[in-house]
Amino acid sequence: MPETKPHKSGYVAIIGKPNAGKSTLMNYILGSKISITTHKAQTTRHQIVGIFSDDDTQIVFLDTPGVISPKYELQKAMMKTVERARSDADLILFIHDPTDKHPTDDVIKLISSINKPVYLVVNKMDFADQEKAERSAAEIQDKMKIRSVHYVSATAGTGVPELMEEIRAGLLPGPPFYPKEDLSEHPVRFFVSELVREQIFLQFHQEIPYSCTVEVVSYDADVDIDRIHADIIVNQKSQKGMLIGKGGTAIKELGIKARESIEEFIGKQVYLELHVKVREKWREKEGWVRNLGYGK
Repeated sequence: MPETKPHKSGYVAIIGKPNAGKSTLMNYILGSKISITTHKAQTTRHQIVGIFSDDDTQIVFLDTPGVISPKYELQKAMMKTVERARSDADLILFIHDPTDKHPTDDVIKLISSINKPVYLVVNKMDFADQEKAERSAAEIQDKMKIRSVHYVSATAGTGVPELMEEIRAGLLPGPPFYPKEDLSEHPVRFFVSELVREQIFLQFHQEIPYSCTVEVVSYDADVDIDRIHADIIVNQKSQKGMLIGKGGTAIKELGIKARESIEEFIGKQVYLELHVKVREKWREKEGWVRNLGYGK
């Protein structure tokens, strides 16, 4: 009889600086967009759990906010999420952008303080110069213990199959933690709020996206159509007018784009109603940050 391979499972934290391509990599591996991605830094605020399963493996990826020095309560909650992922994980993927001119010392300090296997994933190799990327990787290896280095493009998928094989090899035998058909442990409402927030990042500039959060007030699923009401919470009064726009044009455009991406995600028709509410300085207040679902 042919020898069957033992089933392997484990948790893998994806950690790196803002905009290094953490969410893009996880979405590529899962073949589905469950973590929002934009060209702006600090788009991810929560730990997003993505589940990869095949016949003999289940890998639970923990996509985390970019490592920053927190300045207010929301950012402190985001960094608690990174800390938690770091301690929950069996392996750590350190995602590094070799085109980033700023030092990665904050990430190195965070990851070095825990004794777990670290795989250095040098991303954006569709843009980066190979020689510079290798030099950059060597500098990181001089500062911390790295199990292996992988040069990948998270958008094109180059180098990702080899990385997955390396992750598999590093996992211990164990049963799956979730049903094999699951892609995430988050409810649909969570993804709806994230998709609305993604459109805010894509359509507005400067501080607006960083000052907003989205709360799904009600979600009524029906056979033909899901009816969703959501509040966009802003940090100060002046931002409400900007989000609504002259004659409501901005929020209408936001609603159209958000509805389209939600429909694509859930595979059915959606009625989406958005309202803007002001919660003065919510990002600075621990109670509001916690009530709005951050750092849990």
